[in-house]
Amino acid sequence: MNSVQKDFADAILTVDLQALRDNWRLLAKRAGGAECGAAVKGDAYGLGITPVASALWQAGCQSFFVARPKEGEELRAIVPDAVIYVLDGLLAGQAEFYARHRLIPALIGLVETREWAASGRKLPCAIHVDTGMNRLGFSITEFFALLDDRATLDNLNVALVMSHLACAEERSHPLNVQQRDTFAEIRRMLPGVRGSLANSSGIFLGTDYHHNLVRPGIALYGGNPLLGAPNPMRAVVHLEAPIMQSREVKQRESVGYGATWKARRLSRIAVLGVGYRDGIPRTYSSKFPDGPAQVFLGGRRCPVIGRVSMDLMAIDITDLQPGSVERGMTAEIFGDHISIDDAAIWARTNSYELLTRLGSRYARRYSGVESEPS
Repeated sequence: MNSVQKDFADAILTVDLQALRDNWRLLAKRAGGAECGAAVKGDAYGLGITPVASALWQAGCQSFFVARPKEGEELRAIVPDAVIYVLDGLLAGQAEFYARHRLIPALIGLVETREWAASGRKLPCAIHVDTGMNRLGFSITEFFALLDDRATLDNLNVALVMSHLACAEERSHPLNVQQRDTFAEIRRMLPGVRGSLANSSGIFLGTDYHHNLVRPGIALYGGNPLLGAPNPMRAVVHLEAPIMQSREVKQRESVGYGATWKARRLSRIAVLGVGYRDGIPRTYSSKFPDGPAQVFLGGRRCPVIGRVSMDLMAIDITDLQPGSVERGMTAEIFGDHISIDDAAIWARTNSYELLTRLGSRYARRYSGVESEPS
């Protein structure tokens, strides 16, 4: 980051591309003989599609998943030789756009499947069958109808059959086994077609879920794919906010809008330059003396106090060494000491939403950048 950016930077968002590559390699190893792809929809979960996709390609990833065709167009310019699937299917009347950018639609119903087949070019497609999530995808009844529609099937080049797990992060949830078995039956009806079922958490459910291609998302970016267990992934996203000011607050004085937090003792607070405009949810706000939301500063966790406002939030630094906190220092919102999953729990959401809500005002830094091979 150049000196002008540094002088005027507020909060700093650092994306560790080496950690990202390490996470992909760990997931690829867990997938065994299955290919490991990557979900990079939503601007790579808000982290920047260009640096993220480039890093994943360098790590060895060859198959990518986006949500919308325009995302696919952007990705194609970054990784020209990649296989790119569009999870939201074929948008009406846009088959030529997909063909031009070599995008593979994950077809979700008979109407759009017939539209894709109508070109007669037999371009690759995926068939997405719903096995219990009841979101996108062919219903089982409609899938049987497709199998009976020889005129359509004969004009398709089905490169992949896929489904999506609804409860993979809960290892013992009965729906996992139900979806596993249903998907295995579906694959038997399309012999020779590659299969994909496992998302990030699904990779850890075992080889019965791996099939030919796994498609991790949040785990790539440091989210924990194992509910209630230690996170095997490296932290990728590091968010730091500058200290704008520190001050003394007398016992029984309040902090922030609505006077929701009152000091139980003579206290010292620091005001950080980050707020809900920057994607830190207002639900981070606390009226409780000890949090629960926290940041990392001075070698320990400090509770967030009062209400998060648009540009600012306050923390209690009373227990830090007097004089140890100065204007211009930074506090970690999440990173090596505060996990993205803990931060999401405090925000009453999940790590997916927290990442994708990150605002545009951060000074963005990318560490672990590899040069292209000469």
